[in-house]
Amino acid sequence: MSADQAIHPPDLDNSPKKRGRSRSGTRSGLERSSARLGWAFASPALLLVAAVTIFPIVFSLIMSFSNVNVTGDGFSLSGFTGHNFSIVFTSDLWQHAIVFTTLYTIVTVIVEIILGTAIALVLERLTASRGWMMALLLLPWAIITVISAQLWSYVYNGVYGVLNVVLSPLNGGHDINVLGGSFSATAAMAVADIWKTTPFVAIIALAGLVMLPGDIVEAARIDGANAWTIFWRVRLPLLRPTLSIAVLFRILQAFGLFDLPYVLTGGGPGDSTESLALLGWKVMFNDLKFGPGAAVAASTAGIVLIACLVFLKVFRSQVGSEETA
Repeated sequence: MSADQAIHPPDLDNSPKKRGRSRSGTRSGLERSSARLGWAFASPALLLVAAVTIFPIVFSLIMSFSNVNVTGDGFSLSGFTGHNFSIVFTSDLWQHAIVFTTLYTIVTVIVEIILGTAIALVLERLTASRGWMMALLLLPWAIITVISAQLWSYVYNGVYGVLNVVLSPLNGGHDINVLGGSFSATAAMAVADIWKTTPFVAIIALAGLVMLPGDIVEAARIDGANAWTIFWRVRLPLLRPTLSIAVLFRILQAFGLFDLPYVLTGGGPGDSTESLALLGWKVMFNDLKFGPGAAVAASTAGIVLIACLVFLKVFRSQVGSEETA
């Protein structure tokens, strides 16, 4: 053995631990490289989302806290003020719109959850024809809301509408204008909304039913539980997370109600079917009051955000209590 070998012995530590460290270092480098490559590919889509989604939201929020002056070339922002929100919060139109939108959202979402779950239970029992039924079920959901609203306006028309042709003989031959009354117009909008969005809830509920563990249901059946007890005590609690996701999405969609009242009623009769989204559009583009219109949009977004946070907190607490139990 030479003196150099005695002073600097060869590295004989070829243990699995060291090999693991080297592999880990190589793997972490590959992961960082893959992450950078992934961000590079995703950056155009992220920039597009920021341009069409985040920027308008931020600009609308800035506009709601600014003095907006309409000029011949457009509008200009000056100063910082909360006057726009004071105008909105003290307006009877805003108060009515928030009550109407909230009640409409609650009623339609509850009905859609019940009908969607029932349809999902039926589809679960189908075998060969399930694919065809799901395709037919998704047709209303695939139709653009403006187009479906226009189709329903033909049904509700007080002169040549299908509903008028069917019900007018029962009314002594007189025409029935469903969209002419406050309650009937709201009910007509709710029916059109439920017809379109119930398939969405049904598909989500069906996915949750398919993923449920079959051994738990079989054990309950062996213990003598009937179908009703199995659904309420076993399947529905296990299906709650899936239905909660459907409820969350439907709250977000229903609270932004705009297409149906815009096409069917225009917010009427009077302002009885005027939602928050439609009110903001009217204030901003009909009355050219951009500051208060932006304040209506910002208040709507804030209400939806608070409602979603409360819903998620309640959902997490329920799931945590079930897991500890």
